[in-house]
Amino acid sequence: MALIKKQFSLRTRLFLAMIFLVLLACLLILGATFFQYQNEAEDYNVFRLDRKESQVQRQLDFLAEKHKLYTTDSIRWGEYTTDLNTITKIHKVEFSLFDLKGNPLFVSFLPLKVIANNYRLNNDILNNLAALKGKRFLEKNEDEIGKFQSSYSYLKDASGTPYAILFFPYFEDISFAENELKTFLQRLYQIYLIMMVISIFFALFLSRLVTSSLEKLRAQMDRTGLLQRNEKIYLKNATSEINSLVVAYNKMVEDLEASAAQLAKVSRDEAWQEMARQVAHEIKNPLTPMRLTVQSFQRNFNVEGPQAQEKMEEFASILIEQIDTMSEVANTFSTYATLPKAQLEPCDIVEVTKRSTEIFDQNMVSFESDVAQLEVSLDRTQWIRVMTNLIQNGIQSVPAKRSPKIEITLTSSPTVSIRVADNGSGIPKALKGKVFEPRFTTKTKGMGLGLGIVRNIIQSHNGTITYTKNKPKGTIFEIQFN
Repeated sequence: MALIKKQFSLRTRLFLAMIFLVLLACLLILGATFFQYQNEAEDYNVFRLDRKESQVQRQLDFLAEKHKLYTTDSIRWGEYTTDLNTITKIHKVEFSLFDLKGNPLFVSFLPLKVIANNYRLNNDILNNLAALKGKRFLEKNEDEIGKFQSSYSYLKDASGTPYAILFFPYFEDISFAENELKTFLQRLYQIYLIMMVISIFFALFLSRLVTSSLEKLRAQMDRTGLLQRNEKIYLKNATSEINSLVVAYNKMVEDLEASAAQLAKVSRDEAWQEMARQVAHEIKNPLTPMRLTVQSFQRNFNVEGPQAQEKMEEFASILIEQIDTMSEVANTFSTYATLPKAQLEPCDIVEVTKRSTEIFDQNMVSFESDVAQLEVSLDRTQWIRVMTNLIQNGIQSVPAKRSPKIEITLTSSPTVSIRVADNGSGIPKALKGKVFEPRFTTKTKGMGLGLGIVRNIIQSHNGTITYTKNKPKGTIFEIQFN
């Protein structure tokens, strides 16, 4: 069995789409805010490093010029250690000085890799400074005290000649920045939470507003039917797309009304045609046995023969029954234009069934019963019609080269059952489902209403009719009373 995928409604899709867009916008704004804050913090720290380093360089240049320290060694610089420490305290920074060969002149703070190199700058740093042609060389360090930035730059005299190398570390105080960022993001989260709640209600309202017109259109379409009065839709302030659907629906309603009127006319015409065919069929059924009875009476009746009066009365009784049948059909059609309803009353089904078979050639039709009499609630006229139809259909189903043989058997146990077996051509498998449908026939003549009428009559008697294949040839119709 194929799985049916559950589809979300348009209202739900609009609602989820709007919430997703708001959520996505919030996340993007948060991400952009965090990224911007990080960039500003980094730019701020670089600016502070440049400012602090420039201040220290000016102090060192003043000290070197005042005491003529441009070409002196570490011993002479050592005489001014107090002045150098004073600079660190005034500016609250750390720094170290090296000569142009990387030897230490003054040490306040050094990374571990320089200390491990016997407090000397390695050749990579010296080469990088030389390659930068006097510009500052920056690097990021990671030590036991944490991460920090540092710069290496030349100290130059008034003529621009380098006289020392300044190592300047910058320790970022990120605790304040992180707290400020955390506080800012918390406030932003609260604002976005309020915005999300508002957006949910707004999205719900907007999705209902957008789909309300569609919902009204859908509800009206559900009530639309071919055989009823359909109302047009009129919407106020509808969008152009919804309005086009409404116009198309109203046009469909107009076309549907026109089609319903045309269909009603055709149905009435077909109903009257069907009724005329049924009445013609029902009137035609008694005519055939009447004709056969008259022909048989003409051949066999002898006025001077024994039991002439009894045969005359029997002949008249048969004709009167068939005439009554036609009269009842005609009267019913004239008053209500339908076939007569069953008027059930206790009757001897054995006698009525036998009487129905006697109007046919006894060489073709035989009747047997396991009881002599059996009283059943019947409409005598309609039961004669049933048996006449089944016998005539059986005879007409036999090919011209074969002699018809219709066997009728009545059994009373466990229920009343009547079997009508013929030796005709049978019913093809492809037509089994259409046997009792109106206008069904396998003959070249006839309206095809007989078996449909037979089934309706039997159902009105609270009975059922089925059929099976008769071996070796033909069909068996079996009627059972409940």
